[in-house]
Amino acid sequence: MFLEKIKSAESGVLLYGITPPKAGTPTERVAEIAQKTMERLASLDIDALVVYDVQDESARTKDERPFPFLTALDPLDFASNYLGSLNIPKIIYRPAGKFSSQELSDWLEELHKQNFYPVFVGIPTPDFPVKTSLSEAYKIWSKHQSTSVIGAVTIPERHNVLKDEDVRMLDKMSCGVSYFISQCIFNLDYAKQIIEDLAISCNKQRIKPPTIIFTITACGSAKTLHFMEWLGIHVPDELKEELKKSDDILEKSVNICLDIASALTTYCTERSIPFGFNIESVAIRKAEIEASIYMANEIGKMLTNKGVRKASKVNI
Repeated sequence: MFLEKIKSAESGVLLYGITPPKAGTPTERVAEIAQKTMERLASLDIDALVVYDVQDESARTKDERPFPFLTALDPLDFASNYLGSLNIPKIIYRPAGKFSSQELSDWLEELHKQNFYPVFVGIPTPDFPVKTSLSEAYKIWSKHQSTSVIGAVTIPERHNVLKDEDVRMLDKMSCGVSYFISQCIFNLDYAKQIIEDLAISCNKQRIKPPTIIFTITACGSAKTLHFMEWLGIHVPDELKEELKKSDDILEKSVNICLDIASALTTYCTERSIPFGFNIESVAIRKAEIEASIYMANEIGKMLTNKGVRKASKVNI
């Protein structure tokens, strides 16, 4: 069970992340998308499904957005109304600052009834009017701490600039956060630096480190690569050139992702940091979706072969 694995700081946690269908999608089509999603996941041995809350981040940068922003369905509604027969835990993202304390409290009650788990994320832009701070949101959640776990986001690129991601993580841990899901990893050195600095900080303060779940995402085209960079994901120049020059950018990116996952497994194990992976599938192209399923299976096998993952049975 996902809950027990996080509470016991067990390594090898495996998640799969999706976005809900776009708002305005006909009900029959939403049901069809959900059914196809569940069929794809039927063969996967994963601990939980992540359902993202899609936000417009255009105000974060002056650069033009490579793809137009389209509002998505509410992730809790989609997960509860359309993915109910998928018998695995669901992790639901929520930008806490966009809601009042009462709205968050009501949302958490509904989430808890469904046996889902929250991940609170920040606001889309620094000047966005905040209704509830993250620390207040964690306090509202705390009434469920005996029967739930709450996650947060960690961003290696931010740590590379500000050098304080470990401090941010420890602050959130003091509010009850026990695991972190990273932004998509393409810069291995950035991810390693977070692991190293977090391990040092935890050792200094004599506290147990949280679980870090690294997000792994395939890149299927040059335009998708551009979009990843627009989102703030750093792709090293050497990898970028390898991808652009490749005859099959999707296949090349999958191999890079698998190498990154293997390297992070070794690095975290050596430093006694509990860890896992979140295989993200947010593309609509069939080839990219199939690539995400392949990566989830391969990373699961890799974790099992290295002795850091115990299988979890999935029933649909």
